[in-house]
Order: sequence, then C-alpha cells, then structure tokens
Amino acid sequence: MPVVNIAISIVIPVYNETMNVQPLYRELVTVLDHMRVPFEIIFVDDASRDGSLQQLIQLNLHDRRVRVIALRRNYGQTAALDAGIKHARHDLVVTMDSDLQNDPHDIPRLLAKLNEGYDLVTGWRHKRHDSLLKHVMSRIAHAMRSRVIQERIHDSGCTLKIFRKECFKDFTLYGEMHRYIPALMSLRGFRVAEIKVNHRARRAGKTKYNMWRVFKGFFDMLFIKFWADYSTRPLHFFGMIALMQFFLSGIIFAEQIIKAFVVQSLDLGPLFVLAVMLLITGLLTFLFGFLAEILVRTYYQDKPNYSIAKIYG
Repeated sequence: MPVVNIAISIVIPVYNETMNVQPLYRELVTVLDHMRVPFEIIFVDDASRDGSLQQLIQLNLHDRRVRVIALRRNYGQTAALDAGIKHARHDLVVTMDSDLQNDPHDIPRLLAKLNEGYDLVTGWRHKRHDSLLKHVMSRIAHAMRSRVIQERIHDSGCTLKIFRKECFKDFTLYGEMHRYIPALMSLRGFRVAEIKVNHRARRAGKTKYNMWRVFKGFFDMLFIKFWADYSTRPLHFFGMIALMQFFLSGIIFAEQIIKAFVVQSLDLGPLFVLAVMLLITGLLTFLFGFLAEILVRTYYQDKPNYSIAKIYG
C-alpha cells in the first residue's frame, strides 16, 4: 500500500566509528532535509571504546532529532539494530551502517520502491568496495542461503534497508539474524523487494568483519531453515530422524538373526552393538521431539502461529 504521512526513523548501530559518525550525520541531514519529511536519527552505541559515544551525545545536544541509545556492553550489530528498531517512533524505519559505506542518497530510491506496495526494500551492493575475502565469503554465503532457505535476495547482508515498523511487531532479532532480515520477513508473509544501491569504500576506521561471524551466520541459517519448516511441528522433524535410526537398527538385527540361523551362532560384534546404539538413540530422539513439541505448544500458547495482514469489516 502507498506510504501516507511519511515520517522516517533512521537506525544506525555504532561501534568504534569516531571518524565517521559526524560526516554521516551531516550527509544524512542534508538528504533528509531535501526530502522534506519528518525524521529522527537513532544512533545505537554498542559500547564503543574510541569516544564515539561522546560524539553522539554532542550531536544529540546540538540537534534534538538525533537520539542516542547506549548499550551497557558490546552485544553485536544484531542486538543494536533490534534496540534501535524497538525504540523508533515513526512507522517507516531505515537501517544503515555507520562506516559511510552505505550512501544516504539511496534513501529516497528505497522509499520510492517501498511505495510500490512492498513492506521491506533492501539494498543490493552490486558493485562492492570490499576486500577479496569479503567478496569470496559473501558469494559462498549467498550460494548456501539460496540452496538451504531458497533466498532470492542477492545481498541480504546489506544493512541499508527500509521497512514498515509493523514487520517487527512481536519479533526480536538475536544472534547474527540481521543478515537474514529479508528471508525472515518473507517467511512471515511480508512483501520484500531489493534495488541496486551505491556502495562506497571505507574511508576511516577498521572493519568489524571476521571469519567467526561467518560461522555464526551459518548456524543461524540452519535455525531459520528448521524454524521455517518445523516451528509448529518439531516432532515431525525429530520423528523422521528417529524412524530412520529404527529402520537401520531393524535391518542390522534382521541380518544378525538370519546369520545366526545360517551359521548356528549369534555374533555379538560391532554390527550388533551399532544396532543397539541406533535403537537407543532413536528412542532418545523421539523423546527429544516430544519435549520440543511441548515447548513449541507452550511458546505459541499466547500468540498465533500466523500473521494477519488486515481485517476488513
């Protein structure tokens, strides 16, 4: 649906970006003032140690359209984004990085695309100015996401996004989930689109990217796949694994019994031990499935497992 009475909250996580926050503020204000829309800029300081927080406080004193959320310790980008989104006052939210690599001049284009009837529009850094390692890992991650969770977005890791705040109603980001926001919103039934955006080389500060974030993102992807397919029926998932173990155990037991009749002796060797182990682990998997089913039913007890877009009449 078209956007009416436009007002925008800009959410920006900050961690040790003392050289970038003021230039970013000036550029943002220039763009937003030119758009002539009410706005607020929410900087979420993730326990910076380089004086970034002090600069942000000065910006708040200078311009009341700037709000600052200071986290008690370093929780990571996902938690910082979630805190900013939760405290946004306006119905439209833009998220972006604080390192000046996202271009504020792309915000009007994101808004125009959102106005075509989408709930979330994400940027696609089709010409990235990053290191070779980032390029390679990004391509590998994209290939895995496309295969595992059937993601159709080219660049879900791009922080530059615009969305309606209702997308995050009764929803909390955690782990490294910020890179899966488009996939998560698609799974919840929201309309997602992407446009090509400008990506600039980092001019100051150090990148926070490291290999450990890749592994954490991989684990989060597996959770999303499980939650998308089995969040309301975990017993189906664990039950299938248990049945496969029972099936293999049964084949081995049958082979051992037939062999005992043929050679007139029962061999209690490694295969027999494996069959017993599969039987025990199968039972444990079934029990785990029942426990997961109970937990899920408790989780959904006070909330529906569906999302209503609108009620007419």
